[in-house]
Parts: sequence; structure tokens; C-alpha cells
Amino acid sequence: MLLEIRHVTQYHYERPVRESLMELWMQPQKGARQRLVSFELDIEPAAQIFSYADSFGNAVYHFDVPQPHDGLTIIARSAVETEPVHEWPMPLDMGEWERLKSAFVKGECFDYLQPHGFVQVTPALETFIAEHDLDALRRRDPFSAVQALCDTIYKAFEYQPGVTDADSPIDLALSAGRGVCQDFAHVMLAVCRAWGIPARYVSGYLFTDREAGDRSDPDATHAWVEVFLPSYRWVGFDPTNNVMAGERHVAVAVGRDYGDVTPSRGVYKGDSESHLAVGVSVRRARAAVAEPEFLRLPRPSAPFGSANRRRASADAIREQQQRQQQQQ
Repeated sequence: MLLEIRHVTQYHYERPVRESLMELWMQPQKGARQRLVSFELDIEPAAQIFSYADSFGNAVYHFDVPQPHDGLTIIARSAVETEPVHEWPMPLDMGEWERLKSAFVKGECFDYLQPHGFVQVTPALETFIAEHDLDALRRRDPFSAVQALCDTIYKAFEYQPGVTDADSPIDLALSAGRGVCQDFAHVMLAVCRAWGIPARYVSGYLFTDREAGDRSDPDATHAWVEVFLPSYRWVGFDPTNNVMAGERHVAVAVGRDYGDVTPSRGVYKGDSESHLAVGVSVRRARAAVAEPEFLRLPRPSAPFGSANRRRASADAIREQQQRQQQQQ
């Protein structure tokens, strides 16, 4: 499936700010079932763009707008060719639980076995686990247990934007019984890690199919979960739509939680409030993309987070620049 993705992010400042510093996790990955055909990034005001690979292997772009400006527009365009899944994984033998305890798995997947950031086993999550008898799922093989967990989360929560935001802990979605893909992914990650199954957060896009029962917002980014099973390696599950990750999923970045792969984050220098608008379009390409495979540039998506709501001092700007230079 050849998909075209357009992702527009606009920041408006009530008064001109003196400087903006941004990092972007927006370039689709390259892999066996996903080919990056083209990727470009347009920024207004214009800025010089640099890139590096983070500790999880994701492509990260960063730039500095050093002159006064009252708005910032970032447009990312991607063309990605995905491959269909010809054979879904099958249930495993119970010995997979022992294989998950191996030194190799614990060493190779250490980051994805630990609580981190939004992925925590809270009292509210323990109540959710008990109410749905989730620990009983461990009497099945790991693949079947994760598949049943995905189904349980899908049925237990209503998809409703606006109930939570980018900084919400899982307890808010658990208490409301509603949320979005980010919340469902964090809940699933926490349970899988508590079971001893390495699990990582995947950010990206979904070519939405309402006829197939998708409930994701077609005009937004998407998130799902990948679990590590020694017999299969990484396998993707989408608890928002109760499907396994397939050719309609376009992976951008992986991390321990949303905080590791925020589509865009940064700081600005000035005394002003900021307002954010984001638009996403994922559609089938009308014709074959003639451009050769190459990397041009990417662009961001999510809000700054708490950092862009507070005033960044000159020292904070310099510290961020030094950190990025060290990461290159």
C-alpha cells in the first residue's frame, strides 16, 4: 500500500518571541515491511535543520529560529510503501514464558521491561487488572495473553478525544473509562511489563478504515504497542482498534512511552502565550511516487508540552543547544 502523509503543525504566539528551539520525531521508519519513499520538511520562518539518531534508533531533527517571530509553521510530507502481513503469528507453547526470562531478553530489552514516565503500575491500574481478571490471562501462552489483553482494553474503554491530554497519567483514563490511543497504549504497556513481557510505545499514523471498525481519529497521529516475543521478535498490537499492526500502520518512532517520541517539542524565549493547531492527512497515493528513496527532511506534530508553556531563559536555550550538539 502506497500512502501519502501530510502533517501540519502551527504555533501562534500572542506576542513575538525572540527565539524558538525545536526537536522533531516525524520521519517514518525504514524496515522490512515499510519503505520510506520520500520525506521532506518545510519550516516557516526558514531555519537550518540538523539531525541525529536517538538512543532508540529514531531519526530526530532539530532547528533553531534565532530571530523574532509571532508564528511557526512546520509541514512534513511523507510517502511510504507498506507491505501486507501474509501470515499472522500463531499461538505459542507455554515455554515462551521461560524464554522471556532469559538473560538475553532481559539485557536486550531492559528499557522496555521497566516502569517509566506514563507507564506505571498504579493502584488504579491494579484495580483494573483485578476487575477484569487480567492475571488469569497468564495461564495462556504469551502471544494469546497479549492478544486477549488488547481485546479487553478495547472493550473496556470508549474512544473520546478531549478527556485526557498529552501529559495525562493513565489514572485519568482508567477513572473515566475513556481516552485516546496514547492512553490505551500506556495501559497495555504497563500490564505487559508487569507480566515480564518487553513492550514499547510506537508512534506513527494509521490509514483509517471506518468500514473495518476503526475508531481512531483519521486527522490525528496514532499510537500502538509492540511486544517482544523471543519466537517472533517484535509484534505490533493496536488496542485502540483491536487489531494487529499491519499495512495500514505507518511507524515513525519507538520508545518507552509517549514522552520519548513526542512528535515535536521545544522551548521559546519570550514572554508570550502559545496556541497550537495540528492537521494530519493519510491517504492512498493517487499514482506511483517517482522520486528515488532518499532522506530530505521531516516535520513535527504534537504540542510543546509543559516546556513550551513556560518561559525559557537564555540559559535554558544555551543548555538545550549544547545538549543537541553533543547528541549529533
